[in-house]
Parts: sequence; structure tokens; C-alpha cells
Amino acid sequence: MKNLGKTLATVWRISAPYFRSEDRLAGLVMLAAVVGIELATVAINVLLNQWNSRFYNALQERNWDVFVYELKYFSVIAAIYIALAVYQLYLNQWLQIRWRTWMTRRYLEGWLHDANHYRMQLLGDAADNPDQRIADDVKLFVDQTLNIGIGFLNSVVTLGSFVVILWGLSTAAPLHVFGVQYDIPGYLVWGALIYAVVGTVLTHLVGKPLVGLDFRQQQYEADFRFNLVRTRENAEQVALLHGETAERERLLARFGDVISNWMAIMIRTKKVTALTASYSQASVVFPFILVAPAYFAQKIQLGGMMQTASAFSSVQGALSFFVSAYRQLAMWRSIVMRLEGFEAAMANADAFRHRDDLIKVSPSSAGSDIALADLLVRLPNGEPLLTANSFSFKSGERTLLKGPSGSGKSTLFRAIAGIWPFGSGSITVPANATLMMLPQRPYFPVGSLSGAIAYPSKADSFSADRLRDVLTAVGLPAMVERLDEDAHWNRMLSLGEQQRLGIARALLHAPQYLFLDEATASLDEPSEAKLYGLLVERLPSTTIVSIGHRGTLTAFHQKEVTLTSAGATAGTYQL
Repeated sequence: MKNLGKTLATVWRISAPYFRSEDRLAGLVMLAAVVGIELATVAINVLLNQWNSRFYNALQERNWDVFVYELKYFSVIAAIYIALAVYQLYLNQWLQIRWRTWMTRRYLEGWLHDANHYRMQLLGDAADNPDQRIADDVKLFVDQTLNIGIGFLNSVVTLGSFVVILWGLSTAAPLHVFGVQYDIPGYLVWGALIYAVVGTVLTHLVGKPLVGLDFRQQQYEADFRFNLVRTRENAEQVALLHGETAERERLLARFGDVISNWMAIMIRTKKVTALTASYSQASVVFPFILVAPAYFAQKIQLGGMMQTASAFSSVQGALSFFVSAYRQLAMWRSIVMRLEGFEAAMANADAFRHRDDLIKVSPSSAGSDIALADLLVRLPNGEPLLTANSFSFKSGERTLLKGPSGSGKSTLFRAIAGIWPFGSGSITVPANATLMMLPQRPYFPVGSLSGAIAYPSKADSFSADRLRDVLTAVGLPAMVERLDEDAHWNRMLSLGEQQRLGIARALLHAPQYLFLDEATASLDEPSEAKLYGLLVERLPSTTIVSIGHRGTLTAFHQKEVTLTSAGATAGTYQL
């Protein structure tokens, strides 16, 4: 019960924001319609239970007129039931897609807000495979929350409706054992209750491990899929290294986790299914065993016995909700746990940036330089990496940053961009300044070439003439005709071509501050010199800070800074 209460509290915390959102009116109306139809369905079941008595009595009495009338009555009720079932499914699915859309947008906003996704990776939170949690778990959560919630409501209302009927039938058909009549008030209700409680307890004891197994299965499936994608994305490197055998073994090892956990689910599900199937089959004859002695004692007619069996089945089914839905409940709880973990990881990463013991990046209204004051950049494990005291990148100046590998040059860029929080001190950036970071391997979204170059702006933010001009300028005139072509550009283009496109992006956006992290390292020196000359020519007022090791870069920079060992701490460098 403690776990159940915690799960329901988590479900409420995840679900409630949608029904308070801007889409709450439509969501509440559709939910009310689905619930109303479910209540109407229970009412129809009550009518059908009463119909059972009249119909089977007509059969027993061979009353043709009543028989025909009851068939017509059943046809009308059945038609109404079918119409309600169709529209309930339709409205349920409509509510699902609206709810899922809202949750997906909310999670994407929280995940991608202010580099939160990057901080989550840095912090090493347990929210593995965010893609699965947003794409799959949200869908399953909405679907199963509605189905389980409606199913539970049906059970509660059915129980309340049929307990009264079954209690009355207990008086009409008193218990007979070996020809002796026992007047036990509501004995059929108590029989259904005892039967359901025994079944629920046994099912829970047998099926409890399914929750953990389902949680791990989703994790293993997502890990396997993620590694398949990584192999596809790095197909060239795998082929160059002839790493197909190693990849196959690695992927099969991941798949082995999927299979072994699935086998455990199979074994446990077999036990649960054996129990629930036996329980369900026994429930078919159990009410007849209780009522048949009264029927043969001529205390009730055939119709009364069939009505009793139907009412007993409804009460027993309502009380046995957790037995019949146990497998679904176990999977649902694992989904709730995964979404809870994802929300906690997002909240933790978002709260982390507000801590006082981190690098503070703030806008400065005074001056136009990027200033580093008492800056200490650390690794996530707390180890010092780089220090900078009263250092600044002057506006309009081109600076070349050098230093040994691992000295923290790229990490310094991340700190200036505001995505590396580990450390202390402050970085001030001119207010409303535009910064652009170009890494060694630039990112291009899958889509049109024009959209890839214009990123993060929209594809139509720049004219076609402007796009053709920068493509030609960076040495890619052959790609001018491919601006409207959709492709996976990071996979199709060589690293050198990608770096040329990165420079084209910088020319388009013309940022006030441009940080180049070995952004031309894959090009030959003449091509690199041409691109740097292009940046100097077309972006004369842009502050350029470059990380590079080639001596030829010196000619394009006005200032050269080399990171040196601080001496005080081994492996720590300073500006």
C-alpha cells in the first residue's frame, strides 16, 4: 500500500499540470465525456443483468411473445452500447494525443532549456536515454494512465451497482449445503469478496518482481537501440578500423541483456498467467456452485440463477481488478518510475546552475570586452583545470589561444558560453552580445542544406542569394544547387566540408564574438588561410578567439596567448 500510495502521488504530480494548462478546457471536457460514457456503460450492464432474468425465464417458460420482446429490447440496448463504445474509444484517443502533445512539449522545453540536456550529462544523472522517455514513456504513460484509470472507475461503479443487486439475490436464493438452508445476509457478496481477495493476494505475491523486470527491460531495450544508432552514425570509422566484428560482439552483448531480462519476464509472466487464467476460469463456475443448490431446491428460476451468475461475475470482476490488470499495472509503474526519474534529473540539472559555488556568467553594461575575474575552471570531479585572473578578450581583437592538450582550452570556451558550471569566479559578457562557438566537428540538423547552414535560425532567415554567396566564398560552389536537398549532412560530408559549412554559418550570422575551437583543423594550410582571410575580410568588427596549433594561424591574429602551468597544482594551467 505504501508503494501504491507513492505511485499514485507521482502519477498525480505528472498528470495534474496538463489539466491546469492552457489546454485544460478541451482536456477536461473530453475526460468528462469518456467518464460519462463509462458510467453509461455500467448502467447498460445493469440493464442487461436484469434482462438476463427475464430472458432466461421466458426460455424456461417457453413464452414466445416475451422471448421476441426481450430480443428486440436487447437489440436496442446493444446498439446504444456499440455507439457509446465507438465514441468512447474515439474521444479517448483524441484526449491521448492532446495530452501526449502537451507533455512532449513540456519535457522538450525542460530538457532543452538553457543547456539543461548538457548539464544532465555532465552531472551523470540516472536519466538514461532521454529520447526513449520523451518518445515512448510519455506515450505509454498517457495511454495506460487513461486505460487503468477508466478501468478502475468502471470497477468501483460496477461494484457499487451490482453489490445491491447481488445482496438482494442472496435473500432470494439462500445458501443450501447438503439440503440444509442457511440464511446468511449477502452471502454471495461475501463469497465474491473472499474469492477476489485471495486471488489478488496470490497474484501480487507471484507477480511483484515484474515491476523491476519491466523497468530494466525498457532500459536494456533503449541501450541496445542507442548503440545501434551510434554504430550507424560512426559507420565510416567502424569500416576504416575494420571494427565490424568488435561492433557485432558489443551489440550482441547489449542484446544479451535484453534477452536475459526478457527470459526472466517470460518465466514470471508464465507463473502470473497460470494463476490468473486459473482464477478466471474458476470464476465462471464458482457462482453456479453457490447458487445451483437453491435452483435445484426450486427456490429460484433459471432466469434468477443466470442473473445471479451475471451479477456475481460483475462484482467478482470489479473486486478482481488488480488481478486481471496486474501485468499492465506492473508495466505502468515502471513507466511512472522512469518519468519520475527523468523529471527529477531535469529539475536537479536546472537547480544546479543556481548554486553559489559555480562559475557565474553575467552580462556587463560597462565596456565591450569579455572579462574573466578570479576564474577557476574545474573538472566535474572537482579537480582544478585552469585559472584566469583579470584576463579579458578585447573587443574587435583576434586572439589565438594555445596550450598543451588537456590544458582546458575547449573547456574555457564552454565556460564562456555558460554551459560549464564547474569551478568558481566570474565571466562577464557584454549585454546583448551575440556569441557563436564553432567546434572541430560542427553540428548540422537533418533536413535541407539551407536549414543546416542557417541553424540555429530558420532556413528562410537568409535569402537564397546570400546562401549561395557564402557557399561559393568558402569553397563549396558545387553545393549551391543542393540548398533545397534534405539529407543527413554530418554523415554525408567529409569533416573538411563540414568545417567549411561551419565557417559559412559564421559568415551568415556575423556574430560579435566568434570562438573557433580548431574549427579548420581538418583543412590543408592554404585552405585554412583562405577561410581565415575570409573571416578577417567579411567580419572586420567581430572579436575572434581561436584554438589552434598551426603556426600559420599567427598571421591572422593580433594577439597570441599560451596557457602555462600554474605550478601550485599539478596539471592546472593559467592565463
